[in-house]
Amino acid sequence: MLYRALATALIEHGKIKTTSAKAKSLTVYIAKLITTAKKQDLAARRSVLTQIGEKAAKKLMSEIAPDFASRNGGYTRILRLGQRRSDSAEMVIIEFTK
Repeated sequence: MLYRALATALIEHGKIKTTSAKAKSLTVYIAKLITTAKKQDLAARRSVLTQIGEKAAKKLMSEIAPDFASRNGGYTRILRLGQRRSDSAEMVIIEFTK
């Protein structure tokens, strides 16, 4: 559920602020989603719909995946922000590359 929420937020907003550990694991999850969405067929659409919400899946299939059609990886970028004040967790911004 954590990956689903993070992936949905990333797809809807384009970039999100989170901890470094979450961003690193989200990179693998979102790469698999984009690779599946690049196929642009019914099976791919249904597979993506089972993993993320309907609104995010529609945006992924129609807007994001076609942008990465010629790319074989490296869909996201992680920018370090420093440590969070309360618990010193490493904070980052994860966003799609264009």
